[in-house]
Amino acid sequence: MIACVLLTPWALHVAQRQHPGVPLAILSQGRRVSEANVLALDAGVTLSMTSVAALSRCPELHLEPLDPPALQVAWRELQETLYARYSPRVDGAVPGLAYLHATPSQARELAAALSVPVGLAPSQEVAYLAALRAQPGEVREVPADDTLFLSLTPTAHLHVLGLNASQLEKLEFLGMRGLADLLKWSAAQRQAFLGVDTSKRLQRFLKGERTTKVAAFVPSEVIEATLSVDAPLTEPGQAEAALADLMPPLLDTLRNRTCAYLTIKADTVAGILSETIPLKVGLDERGLVRAALVALERSDALLLGVDRLEVQLSGLMQPARQVGLWPDVRELDAVRAVLDRFPQGLVKVQWRDVHAYAADARYAWVDWLSGVERFTPMTPPPQQIPVAVPRSGHTVPLFGAEA
Repeated sequence: MIACVLLTPWALHVAQRQHPGVPLAILSQGRRVSEANVLALDAGVTLSMTSVAALSRCPELHLEPLDPPALQVAWRELQETLYARYSPRVDGAVPGLAYLHATPSQARELAAALSVPVGLAPSQEVAYLAALRAQPGEVREVPADDTLFLSLTPTAHLHVLGLNASQLEKLEFLGMRGLADLLKWSAAQRQAFLGVDTSKRLQRFLKGERTTKVAAFVPSEVIEATLSVDAPLTEPGQAEAALADLMPPLLDTLRNRTCAYLTIKADTVAGILSETIPLKVGLDERGLVRAALVALERSDALLLGVDRLEVQLSGLMQPARQVGLWPDVRELDAVRAVLDRFPQGLVKVQWRDVHAYAADARYAWVDWLSGVERFTPMTPPPQQIPVAVPRSGHTVPLFGAEA
């Protein structure tokens, strides 16, 4: 099944993740509102409105300028996450619209984690239509027989099938409610109204021509090692020994990170044969060697003789660790070694009031050993407020008491 993750408009989605629960608008290069969330629209903000007019309508509105380079970086990071956690096949050519191979359980996990609509269908086009009709955090799954589902497609969603905005506007002007009304026309009528190219594309889609595969994702960072042999490898024992020589430099480059996929490429007399398999978390050197051997056997390269081996690790991620509850013995030894050499070198945070606005009221840095507070520019020492001392022979009256 192909899952369509709908995060459009992408700029608004990124801004909402950073500023949840507030009226939000995206400003274009001309300082006009290009996108706005529901809270801002309910407050009277409209698209193409200037920033001054938008703030006059909604004083608590948060304006976020459009930053294309930052949006491209965020989109690439999301694709890397989808590749590492869910599927080796991820297509994100359009920012805010991602396709990947996924199971129903993975699609539900994606929808809940990102709070976005997800469509699940045998093809990319139908999955996109399903995502448009799903609610945020919901998965709309379409079976293989999608005739009933397609007949209920509204006119506003026909841009997925190649119709442009002008054609959709004309269809709505004619009172066309969806694809079912358009199918009542003859092929000649659709061609005269939509044009030759759009009509042929729609006709091929209705006859079953769909995009049923997702292209393999190319990760930005790949760890690889190669080994050339004098005599071709034909036995599993020989291949296992060669793979054992390849793994130490790979693990040194990995540096305690995790990898999601292992790809092995073998040069044979018939060309280069490759195989990619997913990996479990926490595999050691021996486990990686066995996984690489399994991938090599699946490629059937040993039957032809292997002249050169290449192993690639991709889907790299830094695993999160909680070290505050039960630290490892090695971590304790490292802390002791640092404190012996630099007694004032380590500090830790002490929380005071997590809801306070001022930094010095929210937390304080204290010494690792003694617990004495360390003052910083963000957490300065408290100011000494002078107290008036009464002169001798006079008393200071209490509140509510007579002098």
